[in-house]
Amino acid sequence: KRIAIIGSRNLAITHQQIIETLATALVMQDNTIITSGGSCGTNAAAIRGAMKSNPDKLKVILPQTIGQQPSDVQDQLIGVPNIVEHSDRAMMTLADASRVCNREIIDDCNQLICFLSHTRKTLHNAVEYAEEGHKVVTVFYLD
Repeated sequence: KRIAIIGSRNLAITHQQIIETLATALVMQDNTIITSGGSCGTNAAAIRGAMKSNPDKLKVILPQTIGQQPSDVQDQLIGVPNIVEHSDRAMMTLADASRVCNREIIDDCNQLICFLSHTRKTLHNAVEYAEEGHKVVTVFYLD
C-alpha cells in the first residue's frame, strides 16, 4: 500500500519517536511512505523512519523546490531517492503551496495517517479531502 503520513510540525519528542517507529514498521511490511519535507515534527519523523528501513520505499513530495527549503530540511533529504519538487509553485506562499502539496500526497496514497491538534484547520481540511476521496483515514489527535 501507499501510505501518506502528514501532520503537525510541533510535536513532543515522544510523538516523533512513535511516528518514526510506525514509518519503519510500515516500510518493513513492504508499504511505501509518502510525506513532505520537514526539519522537525511529523514529516521529519516519517522520513527518518522510512530511511532506516528502505529508502526506496519513501516518496517525499515537496510543496515547492529543494532550494526553497531551509538548510536543515535540505540536509535531511540527502540520500532520499524519490523526491518530487514543484518549481511551478515557487511564487506561491508556503501555506498555499503546502495545501496543494497535501492534496497531491493524498491523491497518491491508499491510506492517510495524520497527526494533528484540534486547532489545525489546514490538516483538518486534508483529512476531509482524504475522506471525500474514499481513502482509509487514521487520525491521531495530539491535544
